[in-house]
Amino acid sequence: MKMVTKLAAIVLLGAAFASASDNFATLRGGAIDNEAEPPRMTRVENQDVKRKRAYPMQPPTIPHKTDDYQLNLNVNKCLSCHSRKQSQKSQAPMISVTHYQDRDGNFLADVSPRRYFCEQCHVVQTESPPLLENEFVDIDKLLRQDRN
Repeated sequence: MKMVTKLAAIVLLGAAFASASDNFATLRGGAIDNEAEPPRMTRVENQDVKRKRAYPMQPPTIPHKTDDYQLNLNVNKCLSCHSRKQSQKSQAPMISVTHYQDRDGNFLADVSPRRYFCEQCHVVQTESPPLLENEFVDIDKLLRQDRN
């Protein structure tokens, strides 16, 4: 009897979910159970303009294309411009000194292996419209509001 009750509950929940799926608000532009047309790929910003950071310690975004960059265990194309040795010649910003530290805070001669794969933290920006309105308020604006 318990098995029949459990089975009936599962069927009822499934039916309730199926009928409610049309009422979910999604960013897909359609019902959750329908495959929507994927949006077109947007272009990567390639302006080489340094962006303002939204919060302290935010990793800087990448202001240029990285489509053909090789980044694996043997090669890191980013370091050909942003390493301590190359930044003066390339005029690119040098990566942070924290990238030359191991997990114990000891300084290394070369980039730490745990900071080697740049796109774990740093991302390129695309020319795409936002899906939602941004309600983020940065710390500077919050501090100004407190003074008023």
